[in-house]
Amino acid sequence: MKIISYFSVFVFLLGFLQCKYAPEKKQLSAQINFPERPNILWISCEDISPRIGCYGDEIAQTPNIDKLATEGARYTNVFTSAPVCAPCRSGIITGMYQTTIGTQHMRTSHRGRVEGLPTPYSTVPPHYVKAFTEYLRSAGYYCTNNVKTDYQFAGFGEEPITIWDESSRTAHYRNRKNKDQPFFAVFNYTMTHESQTWKAPFKTNPSSVVIPPYYPDTEPVRKSIARLYDNIASLDSIVGVRLIELEEDGLVENTVVFFWSDHGDGLPRGKRWPYESGTKVPMVIRWPGVIKAGTVVDELISSIDWGPTVLSLANVPKPVHVQGKAFLGKQREKPREYTFSARDRFDESYDMVRSVRDKQFRYMRNYYPNEPYIIWVPYRNQSPIMKELLRLHAEDKLVGPQKLWFSNTRPPEELYDCITDPHNIHNLADDPAYEDVLVRMRNRLDQWRSETRDMGDLNESQIKEMGWPGGIQPITTKPHFIPNAQGNRNAEIADDGGTFKGPMTISLYCATQGASLAYTLDQSENPDWKLYNGPIRLESGILTIRAKAIRYGYKHSEEVSATFKAE
Repeated sequence: MKIISYFSVFVFLLGFLQCKYAPEKKQLSAQINFPERPNILWISCEDISPRIGCYGDEIAQTPNIDKLATEGARYTNVFTSAPVCAPCRSGIITGMYQTTIGTQHMRTSHRGRVEGLPTPYSTVPPHYVKAFTEYLRSAGYYCTNNVKTDYQFAGFGEEPITIWDESSRTAHYRNRKNKDQPFFAVFNYTMTHESQTWKAPFKTNPSSVVIPPYYPDTEPVRKSIARLYDNIASLDSIVGVRLIELEEDGLVENTVVFFWSDHGDGLPRGKRWPYESGTKVPMVIRWPGVIKAGTVVDELISSIDWGPTVLSLANVPKPVHVQGKAFLGKQREKPREYTFSARDRFDESYDMVRSVRDKQFRYMRNYYPNEPYIIWVPYRNQSPIMKELLRLHAEDKLVGPQKLWFSNTRPPEELYDCITDPHNIHNLADDPAYEDVLVRMRNRLDQWRSETRDMGDLNESQIKEMGWPGGIQPITTKPHFIPNAQGNRNAEIADDGGTFKGPMTISLYCATQGASLAYTLDQSENPDWKLYNGPIRLESGILTIRAKAIRYGYKHSEEVSATFKAE
């Protein structure tokens, strides 16, 4: 009996210690009382893998991001839908795979060094696809972006003004006129972009950095990685500024803060490749009163899930067509079993690779197996690491895993155990011991491509022709004014305005399928455009309304204006 008693005490104490000191791996309880309309702040950066102190990186100098993680949750299995910014960001803002909406090529506005490409053009997504911020704005959120967009469906020099209340280098939630209005604010930072590792001086000791096995251990390689760590440290300082602002404004307790990168390392074989190094990213979220401090979440998350999650946090229903899954809030969905990534054209050169990742394995399919891995991307080739790799390749001095990426052909399929082989070096596709895994992942990729209507099977010129017939950018039809007043109950257009018996409402109408409407009552040169989501009411007096129609990928409509008087 004493043995049983002592054993029971031991089990109890062991369980208590595990609960008290082990990182929280479970997701949030369904019993949480979620705030109805919290503020939401995104701090995004470019081109970094989880090279952050809170992820165990001992070289990183990231005290602000680390502190954010201790106050919230660190996510360990987050992957982007593309290993490069523009295709990925088009997926983030719509909650749709770039391969579904035709934005998978990097980038559609590319002018290039060669003739024959269908670029430049703007992609025209399906007419029902909207930036998720339009749903937020309709629900009363003040939405700001500072400053990068890169969505691939903006007309040249014409960002869709319906997406944001404010999108500029000075955009800030502090600019909202009503300080009680909930906000969704995005701050995008580019100091960690790949180009910033090319020439910048470095403070991090190059001898301290860890060299991936697919790189040679040479001075240019070490210096470039050291510069990346310096840039991450600079980024961390800016993160600190954003967090201090929340404290100054008394907004910490009612603001959900996200920190994330748009894809993995901006280094060769990282950026542009759907390996771990190109798609696995850091993500930290702080939600006071909801997410337990110091939580670690290992569920699979895709970058297309971030937008739907914001809608869930804001208690805005997610449209049915949106492919991303909410992983927080009242609309939280069943966790993913797989994430998917795609590689297509980069600048001058075409490619097609599709990848699926579960919690352990990554499967990749090369649609151009007769092509070398190193296709011509002159912008990438400015990288000191790339120059070093090319030099050593020309001198036939690359050895071991360094040679893999310089093969003149590719295997049709690649399979990696990402737990034991995080650098994706040992291809298991031909290993009989992994046949079941290979078949499962292969079939799941086929299923995903079918379900999401992957447009990789189309030539890019066909995608352009679908949106720009004859290569000419369509123009959004101008909006019309339709009054609801005595004598004209939404029956006739009144583009010249007029005098009516009040009270009355004025509706806006555009014949272009899928167009969003923007209007303003401000008569200044640079007005604040509001998203139209219902009739404008006029009880009495005079009202001058200016309006535009915006269809993603089309040229904006001309601006129209009308003055109405209600007597």
